[in-house]
Amino acid sequence: MQAKDIRVFVPSKNFEQSKAFYVGLGFKMSPTSDVLCILEAGNCTFFLQDFYDEGLAKNLMLQLIVEDIDEAFTRISSLEGFDIRYEPISEERWGKVMYLWGPAGELWHITQLNN
Repeated sequence: MQAKDIRVFVPSKNFEQSKAFYVGLGFKMSPTSDVLCILEAGNCTFFLQDFYDEGLAKNLMLQLIVEDIDEAFTRISSLEGFDIRYEPISEERWGKVMYLWGPAGELWHITQLNN
């Protein structure tokens, strides 16, 4: 088997709010149906679904590797009107990381790796 890509299906507690949140983060949205869309940033894509399961959402962790974590932090900290939380950037031996909990409770590890 030769894999070409892997995509996760991210749940949403409020589909419209989650779509607006991810567009606000800088993702491009392409609807595929009334209950599913693809979100894309650079070469990274995932599905956002109009489905919510608290256990799944609160245990889902994703890593987003960015080139400039300070730029990501500025964008995230300027978002308003969403039920999200985030922590400041911290330094690790391998790079920098910040944690962002999305509208459904999904946890994003936003990282900038050392060169």
